[in-house]
Amino acid sequence: MGLLRPVYRESEMKKLSKKAGIAIFTTGMAILAVIILIYHNPLADQQDELLKKGIACALIAAAVIAFVLLYDKITVLPRELYQNRRLIWKLAKSDFKKRYAGSYMGMFWAMVQPVITVALYWVVFVVIFPNRAGYASGGVEDVPYILFLTAGLVPWFYFSEALTSAMMALLEYNYLVKKVVFKISILPIIKIIAASFIHCFFVVVLLVIAAIYGYYPNLYTLQIFYYSFCMFAFVLAISYTTCSVVVFFRDLQSIVNIFLQVGMWATPVLWNINSFGLRVQMFVKINPLVYIVEGYRSAVYGRQWFWEDFYSTVYFWIITVVLFVVGALIFKKLKIHFADIM
Repeated sequence: MGLLRPVYRESEMKKLSKKAGIAIFTTGMAILAVIILIYHNPLADQQDELLKKGIACALIAAAVIAFVLLYDKITVLPRELYQNRRLIWKLAKSDFKKRYAGSYMGMFWAMVQPVITVALYWVVFVVIFPNRAGYASGGVEDVPYILFLTAGLVPWFYFSEALTSAMMALLEYNYLVKKVVFKISILPIIKIIAASFIHCFFVVVLLVIAAIYGYYPNLYTLQIFYYSFCMFAFVLAISYTTCSVVVFFRDLQSIVNIFLQVGMWATPVLWNINSFGLRVQMFVKINPLVYIVEGYRSAVYGRQWFWEDFYSTVYFWIITVVLFVVGALIFKKLKIHFADIM
């Protein structure tokens, strides 16, 4: 039980004043708005660029207004996560070990299924239907389909595992939910961190496959850390909504599983987004996961920094922040009923 007892230091208990918090957030948003207005892409259509700038600035203004009005409700969750950071890390390691306790093969089973999935796709597209590999990968020059495929599947496996486990965190740890003194807000992030351990293994597998085909790690490869953090933040933002709703609506688990099956094909995991026209690409890029999947490929065998795709980067983080705020508000509103339902 000592592991479950949050320990706060005096320095951690000191809260940032509301005025200071609002000032910092508003200043950051103002700087972002200025960067967006100054940024210019000479290759882009001017009308489209003005439209993107207008939408981005409108979203930033709405974010500032919402933050000022809902400051107390929005900041509760980030503050709890920060104050319990050491406990979160300990519980995440414990959860990862517990998941495979009692199994002879242990963590091997967590790694074998995704590896077999990659192998099956490789056999189908490269061995059985070799002509389909070029079509599926969009004719990416000099990039073997197995590398193209693995670079898309690695982030998708991370998203799928982290989302499903974080969604069920409250139900799995229902005995902790009923404890008045325990901060249940840390449960989803524990599951996501546990999923990150397996993800690190697959990133190594991806880099080994890339090296076999002559794509050795370089400075661009460091972006994998950035895109992994993007996925971590995006799943965390979604999980507070899903883990709250699934307590009252258990069918959500089945709905999410169907979404993951469809989403794998709606996201350019097995196919290349550049195979389609610009209008179709813009529609597909509404899905924030496109930014991450394409980012992994750029990090492994591409030659593009994440800030070069400026508007996609801004769009991704705006969507992620909005989802986190919505999730935090839903979680705060519903958590008083969790113990009664369970």
